[in-house]
Amino acid sequence: MGAPQIREPQTPGRRERKKAATRKAIADAALRLFLERGYDNVGIREIADAADVSTATLFKHFPSKEALVFDMDTDREASLLDAVHQRPEEQSILAALRDYVLARANISQDAEMAQFLELIRSTPALSEYAHRMWMRHESALTQAITEASGAPQGNPTCAALAHFALETATLARASDDPRTAVESAFNLLEHGWETAGPGV
Repeated sequence: MGAPQIREPQTPGRRERKKAATRKAIADAALRLFLERGYDNVGIREIADAADVSTATLFKHFPSKEALVFDMDTDREASLLDAVHQRPEEQSILAALRDYVLARANISQDAEMAQFLELIRSTPALSEYAHRMWMRHESALTQAITEASGAPQGNPTCAALAHFALETATLARASDDPRTAVESAFNLLEHGWETAGPGV
C-alpha cells in the first residue's frame, strides 16, 4: 500500500471567496458595458471577455442576461420576512413594509444609482425582470403577514397587502420621485382612497 496522501488544509472559505470575486467581476463588467453602450447593444461573449472568463463560467453564476444587472437578490426574501416578523413591537406591519421598500427600492440621489435606474427604466427586459424579482416573494410575504397578524389562512386582505406592498417597488423605479411614490402608495394602503386620494 502506498503512503497516505497528506492534504494541506484549505483556508476556510477560500473557494467561496474566489467564486464571489468571479461573480462580482462579471457583474461589474456587465454593468459597465450596459451603461456605456446600452443593454441591447452588449452581448454575453463581450461581457465574458471583459471579465476574463468563459461564457460557460458566466452562465454558472448568472442564469440569464437580465440577472447580470441584479447581483444583490440572494437574501431578499429572508430580509423581507424579517421586516414583518422582527419589527419593533410598536410598529405596524404596514409601516415595517413601507420602511423595507424605501430602503430596498434603490431610493437614492446618487448619480451612479440614478444612471442604474435609468438603465432599468429604459430597458423593457430589465423592467420586467426587476418586477418579477420582487413579485416572486408574494406568497411568502402573504404567509408572513397572515402569521404576524393572526389572521386565518387564506385571508384575502393579507394577500392584497402583500401584493400591493411589493408592487410599490415598481412604482418607485418608474417615478422621478421614488420616495414620494412609495410613501403615497403606502398612505393609500393605510388610509384608503377617501382619505389619501387626490380628492377627485
